[in-house]
Amino acid sequence: MTTGTRSALYTPLCDLLGIRYPICQAGMGFVARSGLAAAVSEAGGLGVLAAAHNTPEGLREEIRRVREATDKPFGVDVLFATMRAAGEEVDRFTDAVRGSIDVTLEERVPVLVAGLGNPGPVTAEAHRLGMKVMALCGNVKQARDHAASGVDVVIAQGHEAGGHTGRIAGLVLIPAIVDAVRPVPVVAAGGIADGRGLVAALALGAVGVWLGTRFIATAEAYAHDNYKQKIVAIDEEGTVVTRASSGKPCRLIRNNFTREWEKREGEIQPFPVQLSRVGFPASIQARERGDIENGSAACGQSAGLIHGVRPVRQVIEAMVDEARAVLARLPQ
Repeated sequence: MTTGTRSALYTPLCDLLGIRYPICQAGMGFVARSGLAAAVSEAGGLGVLAAAHNTPEGLREEIRRVREATDKPFGVDVLFATMRAAGEEVDRFTDAVRGSIDVTLEERVPVLVAGLGNPGPVTAEAHRLGMKVMALCGNVKQARDHAASGVDVVIAQGHEAGGHTGRIAGLVLIPAIVDAVRPVPVVAAGGIADGRGLVAALALGAVGVWLGTRFIATAEAYAHDNYKQKIVAIDEEGTVVTRASSGKPCRLIRNNFTREWEKREGEIQPFPVQLSRVGFPASIQARERGDIENGSAACGQSAGLIHGVRPVRQVIEAMVDEARAVLARLPQ
């Protein structure tokens, strides 16, 4: 193992966030709880809690559980969604989002992540509190908006990703966003599950990776074993993008739920009404109760690269070892 190889994996993201490896865990709804986030951070990456599935006070408890388990940096992922509809469900969702933001700021979580929407209105406040801000996007326009709002890191998520996803493949999107927002650092997401993907992301100009599906299939993820094993069982064609779960395009495991909603597309409501009426209960059905055929189970195309459920530390160490091996084989 050469010094040059080691330094190639210690990127500016590591300095910025105070982490050992440029590997971040996505804040996946219903799955990214304190056990997973703490395990990822303790293993040298950036663990992230999901706010979307929780109440503000429940989120505060999860934040404190992470701090009890590790002294390493971690983040909270909030859905900063634009509210275009009207009604009680939207108001309730908006209140929950605001509550989650307030708790994250009050607790001075090291990293605030916008998993959906633009965190611009709270970025300055987060910076005043010594926090870093990351924001996910699926096209260059969104990336430029995030950069203009002062975020510290832009997450460029390709179409391959699980959960809410855009239309542009990562191989095109990531370098395009790197060029568009330079010198703001970019983290790559979508279709990445191993050390080869990490090296590829760095070659495209990213300073790290953002992984969701790979971390669902871990021992520490808060998810039913049926969900984890289904990710292992399917291949790269086992998912589909649908608006059925939330009203926004979302990549899920193809199952009875997605097939049924293919027949009912005209009934799909705007976000977050569809999420409240359909997505939340369907997510619980699959992710917590294990009814993987009739519930909503987010998953990326990287499932085709995942062949077992493993502890978080093993996943991260294997990814780093493989990345180093790949770099060592490349011509100098």
